[in-house]
Amino acid sequence: MMLMLTPHHQAGSDLSLPAVSGAGVITTATQKGPSALTVIRYLAVGACNTIFGYGCFALFTLLLSPLLSYGYVVASLLANLISITFAFFGYKWFVFKTKGNYLREWIRCLGVYAGSMVLSAAALPLVVGIIRRQPGHDRSAPYIAGAIVLVFAIVFSFFGHRHISFADRSRTPRSTG
Repeated sequence: MMLMLTPHHQAGSDLSLPAVSGAGVITTATQKGPSALTVIRYLAVGACNTIFGYGCFALFTLLLSPLLSYGYVVASLLANLISITFAFFGYKWFVFKTKGNYLREWIRCLGVYAGSMVLSAAALPLVVGIIRRQPGHDRSAPYIAGAIVLVFAIVFSFFGHRHISFADRSRTPRSTG
């Protein structure tokens, strides 16, 4: 049995591999989930993306808070929009290593990040309100809340990018019958 990888193959994607059963019959085993190397690369690139994105968020919060009541929400949206392209190239080149069309993958990447941005922007006022109830955290609440919401956005984004942005579109689902 010959194993072929398509030009769109990504490390850690589901992959049928030949295996020999106890009866000596060749079957296929499917590797589920991302490989350890894919996760490590995702976390390394994600660390750079996180520093860059959170730095943008902090800068915009500093600049916009004196001007707007909910400056941190606008800061979150702006920071996300600016850091998406930075993140896209890191994930495309170093994590998922796809050869697909840049524009199509970038548009799908925008879709994943749009979902993350909406959820983050909705969660921020709630988390900021909770943190502000703690004495001495009135001014630091948006920064702390931004970091907390960021953890959930990281997990959401990994699965979104793996299954949507950089998914291997050349594979078609097999029918079970």
